[in-house]
Amino acid sequence: MILPLERLKVLDLSQVMAGPFCCMLLGDMGADVIKIEPPGVGDQTRHSMGFRLKGADSGGFLALNRNKRSVEINLKTEAGREVFYELVRDADILVENSRPGVTARLKIDYPTLKAINPRLVYASISGFGQTGPWAERPGFDLIAQAMTGVMKATGHPGQPPVKCSVPIADLGAGMFATYAILSAVIGRELTGEGQYIDTSLFETALGLSIWESAEYWGTGKVPEAIGSANRMSAPYQAVRASEGYLVIGAANQKLWEILCEVIDRRDLKDDPRFLTNVDRLQNRGELIPELEKSFVTRTAEEWTEALLAAGVPAAPIYDFGQALASEQALAREMVMEVEHPVEGSFKALGFPVKMSGTPQQVRRPPPLLGEHTESVLTDLGFSPDRIEAFRSKGAFSR
Repeated sequence: MILPLERLKVLDLSQVMAGPFCCMLLGDMGADVIKIEPPGVGDQTRHSMGFRLKGADSGGFLALNRNKRSVEINLKTEAGREVFYELVRDADILVENSRPGVTARLKIDYPTLKAINPRLVYASISGFGQTGPWAERPGFDLIAQAMTGVMKATGHPGQPPVKCSVPIADLGAGMFATYAILSAVIGRELTGEGQYIDTSLFETALGLSIWESAEYWGTGKVPEAIGSANRMSAPYQAVRASEGYLVIGAANQKLWEILCEVIDRRDLKDDPRFLTNVDRLQNRGELIPELEKSFVTRTAEEWTEALLAAGVPAAPIYDFGQALASEQALAREMVMEVEHPVEGSFKALGFPVKMSGTPQQVRRPPPLLGEHTESVLTDLGFSPDRIEAFRSKGAFSR
């Protein structure tokens, strides 16, 4: 089966999360992803995530690096760069997430590589982008959430700032980079040339703040933390039941009126505090306690069943263990087993997009450090003697 990106070669110079996630997405769609790693050390996520299965690589590394080949290259040496330039000559895409200025010092920046391969699509992912007064600052998901308003708008009123548990700036930057890369590849078919892509965790977190930015510009008020509630409709949040919590999504007037019927609070429909969505938003502090007078009489599961039967969106609140074990996750193949030469078989998240004609698959498990150095160079036409000569010059160690 020919996968959509099978003819594309990607050089993955990135580490940790945003860049590796981007390159894994490309690899899942068939691209030949070659992960360039520092000799003896590799991607820092190999050893810095705090938990391991059986081998030396962390669970975090295993989760972000399937469908890649690993090549060790010391880019701080002339010999290493010479080998790297050979890889660049027929590459389609390069992804890096170093701090601005690092690639220029290593002589692997876009202007340098464009001279070698004008068709190269070169993507840089950084904390704050390549320009602007904050460009040199270190970039982490936590920092991006802190400096974009996300942490101020997350959590409960009056409580300390809270970051979103899922690293939305990191993963979002990887996804934004992926769609920009594929757009540039399509554009290359028209122009014959690649281009430079510059995105950041900061811009990603801002770019995802659709409701919050609209609220700020529309009202002049800075969005604050509102717990699990929604900024545009109410009731649309978690409520307390006799056992546990559930979420309810009465996001329009019809659903609101049905909700009142189901919980036997018809009086609320005519309450002037709650007549319209605007009223309910303004009086949410009084609305939820009124609703919970009914919800605390039955369990979350019982209310969920009753509300769904009436057509009102509702759900129990699961932890990750419950979610991953759910019949829906299993039916949608969101849990899969990956075979690895060291780890054996381990569980991993499945593919969140299903494609009828070219279904994704794990063609390669996460690579061992430098596992494919010789095979990749052999594919480039390097003889065993030439590989050994570059090794002796410090280009790589394996």
